[in-house]
Amino acid sequence: MEERKMAEMEKKIVNAMGDVCPVPLVKAKNAIAELPGSGKVEVLVDNEIAVQNLEKMAQQKGYGFLVKEEKEKEYHVELTVSEKEQDETEEETVCLVPAAKKTKLVVLSSDHMGEGAEELGKILMKSFLYALTQQDELPDTILCYNGGAKLTCEGSESLEDLKDLAARGVEILTCGTCLNFYGISEKLQVGSVTNMYDIVERMSSADRVIKP
Repeated sequence: MEERKMAEMEKKIVNAMGDVCPVPLVKAKNAIAELPGSGKVEVLVDNEIAVQNLEKMAQQKGYGFLVKEEKEKEYHVELTVSEKEQDETEEETVCLVPAAKKTKLVVLSSDHMGEGAEELGKILMKSFLYALTQQDELPDTILCYNGGAKLTCEGSESLEDLKDLAARGVEILTCGTCLNFYGISEKLQVGSVTNMYDIVERMSSADRVIKP
């Protein structure tokens, strides 16, 4: 009976080939919102970063996740949403919850600090991150994108300070598209990979954003 029910699930196919972050995520969310309760959404993407972003969303929302590489640079990502998961989401939206604690976000968009001499800027950035480890109140999250992605990778002079912050509970997130662009995806040494949709959400909801 259960197998028959699964077979009758509505399935939507979303073509996100050639789309960059956060478009595949947005398309997937829109398709899921159109499902009549339970169903499946199959998202076609052409890069592993998009697959990772979709998997992260599936984990956060409790969706079933399956990926198949049909051919080179063509991935079919299947997200399965059950009626139970939909109901739980609806319940969460009406429950009263304690007021969220204020969040502090540090944004690193470059591997150097300020304008002018780049060599000086790199010294300043190294000093900034060291000084950050000495604060009584640490940030909740550090977001790294564009040139800032290099700070979390092999060869960074600030790697030990960032690892220290991570060990003390600071969430460190690096833009996957940026790692891909600079060809350093395999050199990430601290924290995890994020996407532009998540970056925008976090910057929009933070109480304080610090950008050196």
